[in-house]
Amino acid sequence: MEKIMIQDMPKHIGETVKIGAWLANKRSSGKIAFLQLRDGSGFVQGIVVKAEAGEALFAKAKGLTQETSMYVVGEITKDERSTFGCELQVKEIEVIHAAEDFPITPKEHGTEFLMDNRHLWLRSRKQHAIMKIRNEIIRATYNFFNERHFVKVDPPILTGSAPEGTSELFHTKYFDEDAYLSQSGQLYMEAAAMALGKVFSFGPTFRAEKSKTRRHLIEFWMIEPEMAFIEHDESLKVQEEYVAYLVQAVLANCQVELERLGRDLTKLEKIKAPFPRISYDEAIEFLHEKGFDDITWGDDFGAPHETAIAEHYDMPVFITCYPVGIKPFYMQPHPDRDDVVLCADLIAPEGYGEIIGGSERIHDYDLLKQRLAEHKLDEEAYAWYLDLRKQGSVPHSGFGLGLERTVAWISGAEHVRECIPFPRLLNRLYP
Repeated sequence: MEKIMIQDMPKHIGETVKIGAWLANKRSSGKIAFLQLRDGSGFVQGIVVKAEAGEALFAKAKGLTQETSMYVVGEITKDERSTFGCELQVKEIEVIHAAEDFPITPKEHGTEFLMDNRHLWLRSRKQHAIMKIRNEIIRATYNFFNERHFVKVDPPILTGSAPEGTSELFHTKYFDEDAYLSQSGQLYMEAAAMALGKVFSFGPTFRAEKSKTRRHLIEFWMIEPEMAFIEHDESLKVQEEYVAYLVQAVLANCQVELERLGRDLTKLEKIKAPFPRISYDEAIEFLHEKGFDDITWGDDFGAPHETAIAEHYDMPVFITCYPVGIKPFYMQPHPDRDDVVLCADLIAPEGYGEIIGGSERIHDYDLLKQRLAEHKLDEEAYAWYLDLRKQGSVPHSGFGLGLERTVAWISGAEHVRECIPFPRLLNRLYP
């Protein structure tokens, strides 16, 4: 008898198969037991009819506890009422391990309780759906960049310097030297772009930012492309094509998961490039018109400001050309102004905030050296980075997309803590 995964059941209608599964939930009457089965690939309903299964099997089915593991044999039949399209007429149950007092029951639980039990909360339908969407975004990311001939490069996680200063980095000792957990692989990716032309990285980053908002994690994952011979406007085109590609991939391949989450698909279906663009100057003017008198030119935007701008467009929107004083040292100045740089943040709609930050990078040696001095950064620590500007420097651009924020927006999750398997938050390192 063939052993299959739940996700493959629609291909085996009418066949008797064997699956390994856990009991997610159950309900029963005096004559029929309905078993909600899951195996990691999906969920399916198992039906045990007393008159057909017999007393012993029916009693076994009724006695199963939540999250008990088992092998189940049954015939796959069509079920038009189910989004999955089929169900399992159970003929045999072999218990592998009977779970005892599973703590997360089908009722409301507090956030702290669920976070304390994150290792078990992952099994729920909602969390399963979010993780499947996360996986699809990762798969689509590799497809997008591979199709465009980018080379994946893995920058180090332990670094001796920081692209944006060390105030929000985790410090550690690297034998007899100071080291930091990486907050971005960007500087190393610039070196890789000078060797390979178009590159991207995908890995964990760490920021010791003491923030508790729904948009922040201490440890999160970033996709960071860098492109030689690519200027600012060309980079924006890559960014909007990439984000639109991710959304369309999830719509095409995660219909069941989006439906399970109750996501409004109409909001995603209209996400297509190109995206609207406004300058930082225009954004400040817009916010003042909307009554945000708390912000002045030279301030960075907070969550309410980003949300107001995104709601106006109801699409991802680029805010371009921020003031020099609120952006990192490596960003290329605007050709016609000395007070702003060639950069952009991409703001997601529906209040999810910035999902991409990017810029054209300074490629002039003298200017980069000047910027390091202005930011009081140790030139010796950045000697290798400066060296890139002496050995065949070219205009180049790049950006970083935060995976968890993107997952939250596309899935409609309320908080980024639900968008990574084991979140690291300001006051949480367990489990």
